[in-house]
Amino acid sequence: MEFLGKNIDRFKDIGNDMVEAAFLPDTWIQFAIIAAALAVGYVTRKWLSPKIVNALDHIDWPYRVEKAIARIANLVMQVVAAVILIFASQVALMTPPPFGSSLLVLASNLLVAWVIIRALVQIIHNPAMRHTISLVGWTIAALAILGILDETSAALDDFGINFGTFRVSVLTLIKGALSLFILVYLASFVASVLERKVQKAQSISPSSKVLIGKVLRILLITFAVLIGITSAGFDLSLLAVLSGAIGLGIGFGLQKVVSNLFSGMLLLMDRSIKPGDIIEVEGTFGWVDYMGARYTSIVTRDNKSFLIPNEDFVTQKVVNWSHGNTFVRVEVKFGVDYASDPHQVKALAEAAAKTPKRICEDPAPVCHLVGFGDSSLDFTLRFWIKDAEEGVTNVRGAVMLALWDTFKENGINIPFPRRDVRIMDDKAPKKAAG
Repeated sequence: MEFLGKNIDRFKDIGNDMVEAAFLPDTWIQFAIIAAALAVGYVTRKWLSPKIVNALDHIDWPYRVEKAIARIANLVMQVVAAVILIFASQVALMTPPPFGSSLLVLASNLLVAWVIIRALVQIIHNPAMRHTISLVGWTIAALAILGILDETSAALDDFGINFGTFRVSVLTLIKGALSLFILVYLASFVASVLERKVQKAQSISPSSKVLIGKVLRILLITFAVLIGITSAGFDLSLLAVLSGAIGLGIGFGLQKVVSNLFSGMLLLMDRSIKPGDIIEVEGTFGWVDYMGARYTSIVTRDNKSFLIPNEDFVTQKVVNWSHGNTFVRVEVKFGVDYASDPHQVKALAEAAAKTPKRICEDPAPVCHLVGFGDSSLDFTLRFWIKDAEEGVTNVRGAVMLALWDTFKENGINIPFPRRDVRIMDDKAPKKAAG
């Protein structure tokens, strides 16, 4: 605490010096020059920024490059103000007697630091990450320019708690948070780049591409977290109790999340489902659009996305219409009147099934008499298609329309249920007693 007291006295001395300097005539003149420089920079930005944006619209550059240049164009105000202040500080030093220019130099240095940092972080696409890193970087640079970075670090380090031989201070927490923040973002960025590279590989199956991408992302983020924790000075052995608590929480509260995570990894490894497959699960029929760590996205023919937990694909029955290939058999069940000739019905149904273009000729459609119903002869018509990804309901409907037209032309009736209602009269006269 003695060192902390010295730092506080140091901050008090700096504050007192600033208060005393604020009443000097040179200080007010420097403040006026700084305000004028910022005003000129603001007017210049208002005039120049639209011209830069308009020029970018006529240049065929990548979208991210154009956006980065447009954001850098917003720094015109700071650049112009910094140039004016640097020039003014040099003029002040050459004016006899020498005019005070400490504030001018300080303000120009702060503006230059802000411009450099903001220009460097334009490579970061995420706005929140970009603003956070630039603000933190400029704060550290400002403290260094003001000459109080060491005192601030020492003061933050004095606020802490000792855990045996290990000490956790505010400075340690800030360093750890910044390290994790930057390293995890870099790991995610590198993982995204590697995933795009893997997706372009022609010799890797779609499911393997997804699996490799997810494994790379998990490994990189795990290494980033471990490096960030150790670089901040944390002893990983102290996390034994925390890891036990996390494991207990996973066992009780996060069991579904972990189950979905490992189910997704299992699906990618056994290749039972992969992006692009046509599947049917719980009455949902569609294409596998995306396989994530927690869920799989199924897009139906009406462009609805169903996010189904990965666990359901492991524990429930799933129909994969394209597992291996998209050559599938489709059934249409129907009934005809008992007055119809079943041999004729069989031949007409098989001929009608060949009408739609998507029906395969080999194996040819086949129709079977499967039962004698209450009011109809029951048939099952079976045919094959090679393009299940184009839909099954539509081709089934086309075959049923062909059956309807064929039966109409040949006088074959499709029966429908009839009910006869007989009303009994319970008020009939009773016989007289003999």
